[in-house]
Amino acid sequence: MKVGIIGGTGKMGHLFAGVFERAGHEVRVCGRTTVVTCQELAQECDLVMVSVPIRDTVEVIRRIAPLLSPGQVLCDLTSLKVGPVTAMLESAASVIGFHPMFGPGVPSLRGQTIVATPVRCTTETLHAILSIFECEGAGITISTPEEHDRVMALVQGLTHSVTLLVADTMRRLAMTPEETAPFMSPVYQIEMGLVGRLLSQEPDLYGDILRLNPFVPPILAAYAQSLAELREIVDAGDAGAFSTLFERNAAHFGSYCTRAAAETDFLIRAMVDR
Repeated sequence: MKVGIIGGTGKMGHLFAGVFERAGHEVRVCGRTTVVTCQELAQECDLVMVSVPIRDTVEVIRRIAPLLSPGQVLCDLTSLKVGPVTAMLESAASVIGFHPMFGPGVPSLRGQTIVATPVRCTTETLHAILSIFECEGAGITISTPEEHDRVMALVQGLTHSVTLLVADTMRRLAMTPEETAPFMSPVYQIEMGLVGRLLSQEPDLYGDILRLNPFVPPILAAYAQSLAELREIVDAGDAGAFSTLFERNAAHFGSYCTRAAAETDFLIRAMVDR
C-alpha cells in the first residue's frame, strides 16, 4: 500500500509515517516546504492521511477531495472530528477519522489510545488499517464523530481550561511556582507539572480545541455553575453543604475513586523515588 501523509513533515505526521513504514508500506509525505504537493499525494496514494493544524484541516481536505476515487482511503489525525469527517465525505474515497490521544513526543504507540471514527469504509479496510496501529501496541476506541467531539469537550476542553485557569489565577495573585516550591505537596507538584507542560506548548493547538468544538461552551457553563456553588459554600462557611457536595460527587464517581487513589499513589511514589 502506498501511503501519503499531508503534513508528514510535522511531528505527528512524521510519527505516523514511521508506523506505516515499519508495517512495510511505502510512505510519501508533503508539507509547506516540500516539492511534492498534497494534490500529487491525493492522486498517487492508496491511503491519504491529513495531519495539519486543526484550523487548516477542513480547507486542506476540500482542496484534495475532488481528486480522490472510490478505491482510495482518506483519513485525518485531527483533535476534532465532525468538521473534518463531513469534509472528507465530500470525496469519493472511503473515510475514517482518527484522533491520536497523545502527543508526537511518545516513544511508541504502545499503551496509547487512538480514537477511530469510521463513517464510510468496509470492515476489511478498517481492520487492515487498525491492525497496523494495534501491532504497534495501540488501543483503539471506535466512536462516531459527534460522540467524539462531545466527549472531547470534557476530556480536552474542560481539562485544558481548568489547567490554564490555575496558571491565570496564580498570575492574577502574583504568585509563581518558584515561590510555592518550598511548600509543595506531591499532588501540587503534579498539578504544577501539568500546568507547566501545557504552557510550554503552542497556544494555537489548545485555542483551536476550545474555540472550534461547539460542545465546549456548555461544558464551561456547567463548570462555572459548579465553581459558583463551591464559592457560595466557602463564603458561607457551610461545612454541611460542603460535605453534601463532596459526598454527592464521590457517589457519582463510585468505585473509580478507589482505583484512582491506587494509581495516583503509584505516581506519587515514582516521583518521590526518582
